[in-house]
Amino acid sequence: MSGQALVVAQGLGKSYPLVFRSADRMRALWRLLLGRRDPGSVPVLRDVDLRVERGQSLGLIGENGAGKSTLLKLLTGVLTPSFGNVAVNGRVGALLELGAGFHPDYSGRDNIALSAALYGLSADETRAKLEQIVDFADIGRYIDEPVKHYSSGMTVRLGFAIVAALKPDLLITDEVLAVGDEAFQKKCVRWMEEYLSGGGTLILVSHSMYHVQKLCRQALWLKAGQVAASGDVYDVTQAYLAYQEGKSAPSAPASAQNLEFHLLDVTVNGSTADTPVQIDMGGDVSVRIRVHSRDGRAPVVIVGIARMDGTPVYGVSTDMDGVVPRPDGANAYVVQISFARMPLLPGAYVIKAHPLDPEGVRLFDTIERGLTVRGASREFGMVRLAHAWNDEMAANANEPAATS
Repeated sequence: MSGQALVVAQGLGKSYPLVFRSADRMRALWRLLLGRRDPGSVPVLRDVDLRVERGQSLGLIGENGAGKSTLLKLLTGVLTPSFGNVAVNGRVGALLELGAGFHPDYSGRDNIALSAALYGLSADETRAKLEQIVDFADIGRYIDEPVKHYSSGMTVRLGFAIVAALKPDLLITDEVLAVGDEAFQKKCVRWMEEYLSGGGTLILVSHSMYHVQKLCRQALWLKAGQVAASGDVYDVTQAYLAYQEGKSAPSAPASAQNLEFHLLDVTVNGSTADTPVQIDMGGDVSVRIRVHSRDGRAPVVIVGIARMDGTPVYGVSTDMDGVVPRPDGANAYVVQISFARMPLLPGAYVIKAHPLDPEGVRLFDTIERGLTVRGASREFGMVRLAHAWNDEMAANANEPAATS
């Protein structure tokens, strides 16, 4: 059964008219006065469907310019949609552009009163929460200084402290964890975790997949103003990371059939398609490689695994293990290698196959196959190493040292 929806958007879109030249500005103004849609407009957000229910946590990810901030402004009413519609039910606390809503000439204390009034708090309610907000912001004497003298970190501290004291039905933040020192970031994360455990609802924009995975259960990936993927936070963030790694991956050399040895095909878990093979963390991988030998000699075959950005993970060759590929038709050889319970952490990888001459000296060809490892893990690195925490040692480490 679905819960109460705090945010519902259908076919949401935003476009801006082309106003680079003065003639464009005049044309856009004229069409606006006539109530017509400008055909020369540039869409920055298109066809976004979104539903966020009470108690959910949604991470909004994507590259700079993908439309994330525009979507947040549409959700908070800062912008009006060009297409579609959006409805938000409940009190919203938003931390969008740095310092938005603060009067630069007012002190931090005066801006607290102003923001509280805009959120609908009475003077008595504001006085009751004032010290709590000041303590959370922890900006010292600057609380009585004009906000225009604040650093970016101090501005975010004050804005987050106000929102934290109000505990809105829906909290919307745009890169709030990217500003400020580490201690304040930890304080924000702890508050968000408590807020969510108490039934709060969060929409978080961040370039940190660590924080998105830590705080959110769902994610939406915007790419060039459109939804590229949405759903479970681990599935979406891993797809996004695979896309980012693929952009920086070196291109593989083209196969040439007139080589002394060239690859006929590489099959991964029964698939020869160019699309990445998907496995769950700890799953099995089987690679079958067929090689054409121009003079009929059996080749040496190398199989390597690397991150999508080219970082090597593991490699092995047939001659290392004393394996000789078996004949498979005229001047063709085949070999198969299996990896059981792959210890790779979730992410995007590539399996590389190379034929070498029988002496293992010259490399002739390359075929790459993508491999996506799925799973919920916040560990670092590329592989999961078997490990165990020794509780007895950890307890002893916390005991005071004996004195003589």
